[in-house]
Amino acid sequence: MRLAGTVKHSFVDGPGIRFTVFFQGCPHNCKGCHNPETHDINGGETVRVEDVIRQIDQTKYLDGVTFSGGDPLMQADAAIRIADFAHQRGLSVWCYTGYTLEQIIAGKAGKQAAELLRHIDCLVDGPYIENLRSENCIYRGSTNQRIIKIGGQDEGFDFGAPYRKGLDGG
Repeated sequence: MRLAGTVKHSFVDGPGIRFTVFFQGCPHNCKGCHNPETHDINGGETVRVEDVIRQIDQTKYLDGVTFSGGDPLMQADAAIRIADFAHQRGLSVWCYTGYTLEQIIAGKAGKQAAELLRHIDCLVDGPYIENLRSENCIYRGSTNQRIIKIGGQDEGFDFGAPYRKGLDGG
């Protein structure tokens, strides 16, 4: 897999203390992106999924794992393996993507991207739109982005408006 890097103790990429994995490669090229160095699919470094899993396993005090980037959906197979490990350890998994949930379900991000939805607890979807930037968006950069509860773990996060719940509305 190709990574831009990791952060062992993030407090801004979801609730609690999170291990954030910054995937390399992004097709969206959002104007004003916070991580433009992650766009080039050939950038970053090649690492083994097992090495990332070992880093997570050796990091204390975690509440969850967050996938960011770049766009993690471009490397969904690796993200699935990491997510499954995180769940085995009782950690929640959040995933940021420039695709919308509807685009993912429709297959526009690839078949494995849709499969990744079955392995995460929360999706932060939609492209960053610079003129919709707001410092009032908790865990998001622009007001068009949504925090969507997908799986079972939510750490008590309030998924009320303007957030959405699950694929089935539950």
